Amino acid sequence: MAQIPFLDLRASYLALQADIDAAVARVLDSGWYIQGPEVEDFETAYASYCDVSHCVGVASGLDALILALRALDIKAGDEVIVPSHTFIATWLAVSAVGATPIPVEPDLHSYNIDPARIRLAITSKTRAIIAVHLYGQPADLDPILAIAREHKLALVEDAAQAHGSAYKKRRIGAHGDVACWSFYPGKNLGALGDGGAITTDRADIAERVRTLGNYGSKQKYVNEEQGTNSRLDPLQAAILSVKLAHLEAWTERRRRIAERYSSGLQGVIKPHVPDWADPAWHLYVIRHPERDRLMSKLAEEGIHTLVHYPIAPHRQTAFANLGYAQGAFPVAERLADDLLSLPIGPHMPQEHQDRVIDAVNRHVSAM
Repeated sequence: MAQIPFLDLRASYLALQADIDAAVARVLDSGWYIQGPEVEDFETAYASYCDVSHCVGVASGLDALILALRALDIKAGDEVIVPSHTFIATWLAVSAVGATPIPVEPDLHSYNIDPARIRLAITSKTRAIIAVHLYGQPADLDPILAIAREHKLALVEDAAQAHGSAYKKRRIGAHGDVACWSFYPGKNLGALGDGGAITTDRADIAERVRTLGNYGSKQKYVNEEQGTNSRLDPLQAAILSVKLAHLEAWTERRRRIAERYSSGLQGVIKPHVPDWADPAWHLYVIRHPERDRLMSKLAEEGIHTLVHYPIAPHRQTAFANLGYAQGAFPVAERLADDLLSLPIGPHMPQEHQDRVIDAVNRHVSAM
């Protein structure tokens, strides 16, 4: 029986091979291998796509978060509210600038940070909130923005999985102070290597991120502050420009697959989509109390699934210094035990979708 990959990255290259190869050849022939017109063109195009004023390319999604926090002057002694259920990069960015991540549990329906719990986590040291649009499902931004404004906190959006998502009909990109993006190859808009960006309507944040990512320099050999080297590669920018033209069509294909899953799957908890949300369906995540057994049964049929994420950040050794014991964040721990990501991608054939639905239903009904 043919294998069903979790995501077929090669298919997206093959579909655009001629255009991608031409873009790469154009960069190689240009002799311009750092910054330059390819990066500028992509930044302009992606800012327009997100309906924002500014886009600044950086080297990775993690760098985007770190540089955004630095641009907002988040530093040692500060606290930043983060979801208890997220990829660890959200937390790592906070610790990287010397601040302390303060976890807040997610809403059990959306898996995104629960706005009702944020207020309870605010202290005199709180300086920012990071709202993650997890799995491509937009977080409920209006109540989070209201809390941020009330307490004079910055709102950073971790949009690493949200390319093409919309909140109340406006694309994710600058509802808060700054949105941070990853172009890791497996993302909905993925490069052929690492890459990232920030988008914002605030010129001051855009300028500072650009300066910080260029050794703290606006003018060569004139360093205004202690920056770093974090710049989007022109080769990746050229590839991303090619793919950006197809992002909407690819997102629509993901939505159709998600609709088929949601209508066909039985016996599992399926994603909840509020009326105000237009997800990009980076992942299609189900819940089942016998997740590991179901995952094993699907693997026996050649269906590849993944767990996002099997260890909650507060239980990672990397954050043992925070002192959180097992049970400190029960919702995050429960999701780590129960969630399973099914194959989804813009090039997934209908035959594979049908096999996934049939296999999940058969195995769940037998449990």
